[in-house]
Amino acid sequence: MQNNTPAVLRYTGQFLSYILHPLFIPTYFMLYLMRVLPFEFVGITEWQLTLRLFSVFWLTAFFPAFAVFLMWRLKLSDSIFLRTQKERIIPYVITMFFYWWMYYLSRNFTDQPIALKFFYFGIFIATAIGLIANNFIKVSLHTMGVGGLLTAVMIVGFHYPIDNAIWALMAVLITALVVSARMLVSDHTRQELIAGLLIGFLTQVMAYFWVI
Repeated sequence: MQNNTPAVLRYTGQFLSYILHPLFIPTYFMLYLMRVLPFEFVGITEWQLTLRLFSVFWLTAFFPAFAVFLMWRLKLSDSIFLRTQKERIIPYVITMFFYWWMYYLSRNFTDQPIALKFFYFGIFIATAIGLIANNFIKVSLHTMGVGGLLTAVMIVGFHYPIDNAIWALMAVLITALVVSARMLVSDHTRQELIAGLLIGFLTQVMAYFWVI
């Protein structure tokens, strides 16, 4: 299917897959909260808030990505793209650890949105379920990520008295773009893409009601 896809669509799909990689989703969500819920960060200086954003990227994107790079260099995987279910086991465990750590830290901070608590808990549950499901199906990590992001943005609009319509529409658009991109440039089946969306959606809803 990919060979018959026009080059411009393939390159666009690959570009979207990179910039909307699931490892970047927590950083994007943090940026979103900084924009729509500034009143939840009262008492934090701009510099401190920037450092927190950097720490989110460092712990949820850089370290897991570096671990995948090390796996590849140590010949534990054939590529950094984790094309097989076996290659995804260790990255799942690593990201689970960092997501749990972010949730643990978020419970002890009183100067940040409760949305971060349920979001971190949700992505932790999602990776745990993804690890289990990985024994049977190669769930799309990209759709799991955007499914969780879309649901979290919707929940924020529901939980807080803010005008969230534009952000919700943007989240829907991002989700549609990622699903389309993965259909173009990945070897995932439609069932694997849908499974990722459902896991992302359900785990955020579960986490919200658990934390609240």
